Amino acid sequence: MPRISVFLVLAFLVTACATITKGTTQPIVLTTPGVPGAQCTLNSPAIGTKVVTTPATLVLDKSQSSITVVCKKECFQDGTGIIASNTETMAAGNILAGGVIGLDIDAASGAMNKYNADNQIAMVPLPGCKPTS
Repeated sequence: MPRISVFLVLAFLVTACATITKGTTQPIVLTTPGVPGAQCTLNSPAIGTKVVTTPATLVLDKSQSSITVVCKKECFQDGTGIIASNTETMAAGNILAGGVIGLDIDAASGAMNKYNADNQIAMVPLPGCKPTS
């Protein structure tokens, strides 16, 4: 009987590995190379809408939803991109260590996902445009 108790305690402690070791938030960097000061709008069901000025570092809640990005600056074409959400490789460990419970916890918390840490949005200058400011 004591072996079963030890096993249950260990199984409980290692469930949701990604939630414990990787957390449910993640810092990302967003830049517009050669175009500092662009206003970028980030949008996804998980984070809602956030507006930042490049270059920007922000902390996002992890989610399975990718984030759409639209950057604007006078005299430049709008830059668009996607910050993709990928699955952490650690999530596979839940099948062995935490089972379905650990996998469910990591999925619900977003911990089993990760975003690209460094994100660049290209912006092209508009020919002949002169900034007003």
